[in-house]
Amino acid sequence: MSIRFEVKRFTEVPKEKLYNGLLDLDSAKDWMQGLVRIERLDHGPLQEGSEWKETRKMFGKEATEHFEVVELNEPDKIKLRCDGTKGTTGKGEYLFTYLIDSSDDQSFVTLVGEIKGLKGLTKLFGKLIAGTFKKACAKDLDAYKSYIEN
Repeated sequence: MSIRFEVKRFTEVPKEKLYNGLLDLDSAKDWMQGLVRIERLDHGPLQEGSEWKETRKMFGKEATEHFEVVELNEPDKIKLRCDGTKGTTGKGEYLFTYLIDSSDDQSFVTLVGEIKGLKGLTKLFGKLIAGTFKKACAKDLDAYKSYIEN
């Protein structure tokens, strides 16, 4: 059983800029809350199969997670996978799908999050975990929106 959540934000930038900005790991330090560092595990532009380790400070401690680009469909879709077994979380699989669209002079991004593979107590409290992830993703999208529009 997976747990899903969704966050949507409108922006005043073209969808191509919105898409490319989400893939610019070097600029993440300018908007991503609590970011300590990003360590690329490959070289060149992000593409399907690209991987990195992302370290953030959360609750006063550093937490590192392993990310992989699963799907890119420019400029409409970015799908990332976080393998919890390779990071601080130690369990689960976290999928983050960014769907980008536009109408008139606005673009919008919908982040669909999915949490899979939880067991034991984490499965029991999965809905609470999803709420926490949704709030964190909403804060990130708000910070990204502010950054990309300025």
